[in-house]
Amino acid sequence: MIEERLKDMGITLPEPSKPVGSYLPVVRSDKLIFLSGVISGRKGKVGKDLDINEAYKEAEKCALILLSNLKKEIGSLDKVVRIVKLEGFVNSAEGFTDQPKVINGASDLLVKLFGEKGKHARIAVGVSELPLNSCVEISMIVEVENE
Repeated sequence: MIEERLKDMGITLPEPSKPVGSYLPVVRSDKLIFLSGVISGRKGKVGKDLDINEAYKEAEKCALILLSNLKKEIGSLDKVVRIVKLEGFVNSAEGFTDQPKVINGASDLLVKLFGEKGKHARIAVGVSELPLNSCVEISMIVEVENE
């Protein structure tokens, strides 16, 4: 059902990400899945090199990478009970304070896909730098059905 919704929206999940350090992209603890932070690939500071709309799209891309990593772990996105939490980090230019509007790119996509199950707790913070000068990094916690 979720993958049909993605198809109807004209969205194809990217390949799952590979770690660039000493960590796992996904850790499962009972019904909770902890997804490590992913970056979209676009570089720069939001509010200087990218505007809010461009960064919003990059946050959407992060959400899709996270969903791809999740699907690899659980097999089907239909096993999602709820999106529990997003943690969003925005590489922010000095004085930029609209981080929540940027991370809405991920949040809005998850709600469109999962409906009520997609509504989640969240943080959206500005940081002075991100790995590889990425503009956005997002991690996620998801509750899934018991195996």
